[in-house]
Amino acid sequence: MSLAVKIIDLTRAHTGWTALALGVLSALGFAPLSLWPLAMLAMGAFVALVVTSGSTRDAVRIGWIFGLGHFMVGSGWIAGAFRYQDTMPVWLGWAALPFIGAYLAIYPAITAGLARRLGNPERLWRFALIFSGCWIVAEWVRSWLFTGYAWNPFGAVLLGPFDRPGLAAALPWLGTYAFSGAAVFISGALIILVMQRRYIPLGISALLLAGGMYFPVGAGEQGTVQFTLVQPDVRQQDLNNPATFETQFRNITTLSLPLDPAQERLVFWPESSLPDYLREGYPQIYYDRTTAGGDPKFARQRIARAIGPRSTVLAGVVDLEIVDGQAAGARNAVTAVNGQGEIVAGYSKEHLVPFGEYLALRWLLEPLGASRLVAGTIDFWPGTGRQTLDLGSLGRVGPQICYEIVFSGQVVDQNNRPDFIYNPSNDGWFGSFGPPQHLAQARMRAIEEGLPVLRSTTTGISGVIDARGVVRDHIGAHKADRIDGLIPPPRAPTLFGRLGNYLPLGLAFFVILIAAVAPRRRHG
Repeated sequence: MSLAVKIIDLTRAHTGWTALALGVLSALGFAPLSLWPLAMLAMGAFVALVVTSGSTRDAVRIGWIFGLGHFMVGSGWIAGAFRYQDTMPVWLGWAALPFIGAYLAIYPAITAGLARRLGNPERLWRFALIFSGCWIVAEWVRSWLFTGYAWNPFGAVLLGPFDRPGLAAALPWLGTYAFSGAAVFISGALIILVMQRRYIPLGISALLLAGGMYFPVGAGEQGTVQFTLVQPDVRQQDLNNPATFETQFRNITTLSLPLDPAQERLVFWPESSLPDYLREGYPQIYYDRTTAGGDPKFARQRIARAIGPRSTVLAGVVDLEIVDGQAAGARNAVTAVNGQGEIVAGYSKEHLVPFGEYLALRWLLEPLGASRLVAGTIDFWPGTGRQTLDLGSLGRVGPQICYEIVFSGQVVDQNNRPDFIYNPSNDGWFGSFGPPQHLAQARMRAIEEGLPVLRSTTTGISGVIDARGVVRDHIGAHKADRIDGLIPPPRAPTLFGRLGNYLPLGLAFFVILIAAVAPRRRHG
């Protein structure tokens, strides 16, 4: 008996602890660690553990325990966000993490249970196909149920380093969720080859995987629209401090000065980049709380003076919804201001973060002392949906604010396709693990939609991502800097861009159907 088979036999005797350990190891494939071989072996071992489970009920239990480890590690950065608010104890973030993991673990549990019910454990290849199809559907459901949590699709472990897309180059023909299913199937296939002692195909497969992950793709095409992307490095503890507002404004405008005043360009500022209200029509009391002398026109004009007459800035701001003379709600918004101080376009965030930008179940949780993480007493209201802002000679931009970029198939107005996606964000909440994972998911949107993504963040990681998912330039964490260049050009609409999530769902059901009705063979 080979060592690999002995190890598999040993794991069967300790399935609970084994499943938990495999869940933890599988999450180490996400950025910034990016230990993708370890993540795939762990996922494949998880599939093998489900195959050897005694019943559907056992498979569900194994799947839930695996998911608990996977999501607690993969989403551990959430706990750190509680350091930057003063209405709830910091320890509550760590206390909440197991509950978050326990909920998200339901999706691998359902995947494992369905695969065990639909598949035949004696036919390993067929079982692996069914498992991967179920994973696709479960990951898609996770992206929208209860407002959705699409963070860290498993396929993200196969995203290459900054200068190449890795195996994620297949995203235009699969979409994120089918690509995750493919990653799960490949992981399972590697372990099946181990179980069947087929070491030559195993070695060839490993070499092909490594080659695909690091295959170079070249410099890429150049665009025509000049831009300046700014990262002001405003730390989270200072962001909402009125004593630092004026300093923040001076810093971001200094970084935005034109290199050539005669050059037409776009300037990108991050989410939460301005403490001033730029729109008119609010009661004066709200303007008096800002740094612009209580005058929104003055606030816009001093922005225009800083960026120059030939520039237009896209800035992350807060807009208010006034009801009966009082602010009843807020909008997390992007406002475009030109070099004459005029508002030329705007967008309000559609996909808000529960417990971050609004308190879900406020009637129940507020009396218990719960609060949202973003400062303020009124909830943010969602916008009307995806938009493309036409900025004339500067191009057509599709804004996606912060968390919105992680939702595959929900970032582009398919009836009015933009030239590029602008993703302003405030990643200062999320420690050292959250920002690189956020950037990775922005790269996946660029690849599957065939559109460049420009990310401007308060503290990093900001970057310019071309339509292949290659990071052309970036600014690391906790550094105040700017990037100047030409916006990379878009590609033609991809298959996923045309079909959206109908594509991965269709592939999932096709794979499950084929695996279920395929002619029976001895080894499946």
